[in-house]
Amino acid sequence: MELKKLEDLKRLLKDKPVKKLVLAAAQDKQSLGAVLKAGADNIIEPVLIGDKEEIIKVAGKFDYDLTGISIIHEKDLEKTTELAVKMVNKGEADVLMKGKVGTSILLKYVLNKEWGLRTGNLLSHVALFEVNTYHKLIAVTDVAMNIAPNLQDKISIVNNSVQCLNMLGVMMPKVAVLGAVEMVNESMQATLDAALLSKMNQRKQIKNCIIDGPLAFDNAVSLQSAKHKGIISEVAGDTDLLLMPDIEVGNVLYKSLVFFARAKVASMILGALSPIVLTSRSDSEQAKYDSILLAAASSK
Repeated sequence: MELKKLEDLKRLLKDKPVKKLVLAAAQDKQSLGAVLKAGADNIIEPVLIGDKEEIIKVAGKFDYDLTGISIIHEKDLEKTTELAVKMVNKGEADVLMKGKVGTSILLKYVLNKEWGLRTGNLLSHVALFEVNTYHKLIAVTDVAMNIAPNLQDKISIVNNSVQCLNMLGVMMPKVAVLGAVEMVNESMQATLDAALLSKMNQRKQIKNCIIDGPLAFDNAVSLQSAKHKGIISEVAGDTDLLLMPDIEVGNVLYKSLVFFARAKVASMILGALSPIVLTSRSDSEQAKYDSILLAAASSK
C-alpha cells in the first residue's frame, strides 16, 4: 500500500482496537494538546502521569478538556517516568510518550534491565515525512538515537524501520543507503557500508525490502537525476526509506525538511517492547499528534 499523506495512517486504525497511550510528565502544552486531540479523535486512550495541579493549569490556560481523562499524580520526574515505563512493561499501556521530561531520563528507565522495555534489539529513531515535492511518504532513519552507526548497527536500524513500514502496509519498502557520492570509495566508509548492505539484501541476509546504495540524496529521490548520471536502480526516484550515514547528516536533513520544505513529520523510537513517541522540543503540536498516529498505526 502506498501512503501519500500522514492522514492516510488513519485508514490503518479502522480495524484495530484503540491503543492506550501513557504520557510521562504530561504538564507540557504541546504534548498534552496532541494527546488530548488524539484521544478525542479515538486514535488512542490517554493516561496522563505528572503533576496534577500543573496539568490542570496547562489545560485551563489553553482550554483543553480533561473530562474523563485518567490522571495519575506524581510530581517527581524520575518517579513519573518509572511509573509510565512500568505501565507499558506490564501491558497496562501500549504506547509510551515523552512529555516534559528529558530524553536521557526517559531512556534510562526504558533501558532498565528488570522492568524496562528492552527487547535485545538496538533502539533506533524513524521519522516519516510528508513532503509536497515528493509523491509519497518518505521515512528517514536514524536522526536522533545512534550517533555514528557501524555496519551492524545499520543492519539493525534498517530492520527496525522495515518492520515498521511493513506494519504500515508498505510490504517491500525501497531503501536508499545515502552517501555523498553514488560510487564506492574506500576512503568513504558510508559508501562501503552501503555496498555491503545492498549485497546482503541481494543474498537475503536483510529481508522484506529492496536496498540500493550508495546513492547520493538527489539520486535517491529523483529518477531524472539518477538517469542523468546513468544510474540504473529499482530504488532511485521511488525511495520509501532513507538510511543516514550518521546522526549529523540525519539531523540536518530532518530540520531542513521541516523548516525549509515545510514538511509534515511523525517520528518515534523503534526496537523497544512498544513504540515510543519521543519528539523534539522544537516539534509542533501537529508533529506530536502525527507521531501518536504513527505509533498507533504501527503497533501490534
